[in-house]
Amino acid sequence: MRVALSALLRAQILQEARAARPRECCGLLVGVLDGDVARINALHPARNLSDDPDRFDIDPRDHITALKMARENGHAIVGCYHSHPAGRAQPSQADLAGAGEENFLWLIAANEALNAFVYLRGVFTGADWVTSDS
Repeated sequence: MRVALSALLRAQILQEARAARPRECCGLLVGVLDGDVARINALHPARNLSDDPDRFDIDPRDHITALKMARENGHAIVGCYHSHPAGRAQPSQADLAGAGEENFLWLIAANEALNAFVYLRGVFTGADWVTSDS
């Protein structure tokens, strides 16, 4: 999978990660799958319900709101994003334990880096970035 994410949305994720420190930020990625390209059109920041500062648990109410918004605009939730304030922009064991939806995109922010991964058949695989102006 390849990921199309505008510079504005990339900056928004990194800003949310900075603002949430020392906790993890989290949210959902709204867009469309266009062949092997996930085109992210909007972010839906979510409340993190986890009591553990090194974990994230998206508020189900925020998930439902994002799902309704996406459907109303002919889009879908194609992935999630979160931060690792004291770690690396790589999936953690906790991320792997919490993953489950096949072909779901995960963006992870840490130390001003943002990396993309796809969960498929029980593992995370790195995703490539493509240029996106929108």
